[in-house]
This record gives sequence, C-alpha cells and structure tokens, in this order.
Amino acid sequence: MDTGTDRYSSTVNARKIAALTGWLMVVTFVASIPAYFILYAPVRDHPDRITGAGADPTSSVALGATLELIVIIANIGTAVVPYGIYRRYSESLALGYVAARLVEATFIAIGIVSMLTFLLMRQEGTAGTDAALGQAFVAIYDRAFLIGPGFCAGVANGIILGYLMYRSGLVPRGMTMLGLIGGPLIVVSGILVMFDVIERGGTVQGVATIPEFFWELSFGIYLIVKGFKPAPILAGLDGGSVARSESS
Repeated sequence: MDTGTDRYSSTVNARKIAALTGWLMVVTFVASIPAYFILYAPVRDHPDRITGAGADPTSSVALGATLELIVIIANIGTAVVPYGIYRRYSESLALGYVAARLVEATFIAIGIVSMLTFLLMRQEGTAGTDAALGQAFVAIYDRAFLIGPGFCAGVANGIILGYLMYRSGLVPRGMTMLGLIGGPLIVVSGILVMFDVIERGGTVQGVATIPEFFWELSFGIYLIVKGFKPAPILAGLDGGSVARSESS
C-alpha cells in the first residue's frame, strides 16, 4: 500500500539521483573542453615538440590528461548513477547506455595514453630528431577522440539516452529531440570523416555537433534545477517492488 511517506521518500531519492547525474554531465563539459581546445593545443599544433624543440608542454598536457581522467569518471557516472531508474523503463537500454559510456571512456583513455607517451618520449629524449613520431601520437589521439567523444557519444547520449528519456517521460520530450537528432548527426559526421568526405573539425562536423552539444548541456542543467519529471517508473522507488504506475 502506497503511503504519503513512501511517496515523499521516493521523490527525494529520485531528486538526489537526478541532481548527481546532472552535475556529472556538466562536469564532462567543464573538464573536456579546456583539455581538448587549450591544454592539448601545444602538442596537437606542434607535434615536432616531441624532439625537444619549442616550449615544454609538460604542465599543459599533464593537466589536460588529469581533466580527461575526471571526464572518464564523470562519463561512467552519468550512466551508472541513474541506472536503477533507467532500468525501470528498459533494462536493455539502461545496460546499453552503461556499455556505450564505457566504450567511450576507453577511447578517451587511449587518447590520454598517446599524449602522455608523447611527453615521456620528449622528456627521455628517445624520439631523437624524428618529428614523425610526434605526428603519430597526435594522430592516435585525434582518431581516438573521433571514435570516442566524436562517435560513441552520439550513440550513447544522443540515440540511447535520447530515446530512453523520450519514452520514459523523465525530461521534457521537446528537449529529447535535440538528442534524437543530434546523436545520428554526430554518428554520420564521424563516419564521413573516416571516409575523408568531410574535414575533421571543419564546418560541417562543427555544425553537426550543435544539437548534441545543447542536448547534453540542457539535460544536465535540467536535472540539476528541476530533477526528473514525475513519471510512472518513479513510483515506489524506495519500496520493495517496482510499481509501473501510482494508480496500480
């Protein structure tokens, strides 16, 4: 039998999960953007520095790697923390979201390793005068980023999370359309880059990322400010059984 206390406890628990999920989503933005565009720039723009030429990029790249480690933790957290709620609508979708985020995190880790290996070879002087080694490590980072945040994120946050939120009604459905449109756009643009049809980081790919960018950002902010919308799958969240509707 549902009581007022049970409903209050269920609402509070769901609110905490939503807020934590939202903050984790925002952290992925706060940590990943400066790492990619600012802190890794000295190496990405000047791969010849692996030979010891130019300014030492150690501090910048090391800080970027640290931020991306935080991104990995936050990425996984955005799927694991709300898993108990998401699985109430579809266990397969909830599990698929966790798996997709793990794959994305794996490619982020590959990029981190390539950058740190770049630094190690510069510090140890093992690269000699071969600037091509620096270009190789930068290329590995770029390809890992293309497959991870540039492709898997579209599948995970755009397609899977967007569909899950649209069907469950946990956030406004109009908002989820950004993900349902943006996810496929990121996937397609990533494939086009692989086939060298469009330029990586060019105008076409940049425009394709806009809906997904605003979907992920708005999703995180909405959960922090509003929490999950009242939905049947939240009923009895702290109870012994999962209720599909409050009237059942």
